[in-house]
Amino acid sequence: MNGRSALDRFLRTDPLDVGCAETFDLLDLYVEERLAGGSPEERFPGVAAHLRVCDPCLDDYEGVLAAAGA
Repeated sequence: MNGRSALDRFLRTDPLDVGCAETFDLLDLYVEERLAGGSPEERFPGVAAHLRVCDPCLDDYEGVLAAAGA
């Protein structure tokens, strides 16, 4: 992905997006919901919206999920 695509994606941020700080605060609950077979996208729509546009937070999510043994 080039820098322009990342910028374009960022500028089209979903108004539900809760931002990095809240995503970080809820990341463990988001991962627990995923591991329990639930739908974290439905329970935490703002986090899901944020993970769609923020590569660093998505990397953190994937790391926590991997560390949790998923």
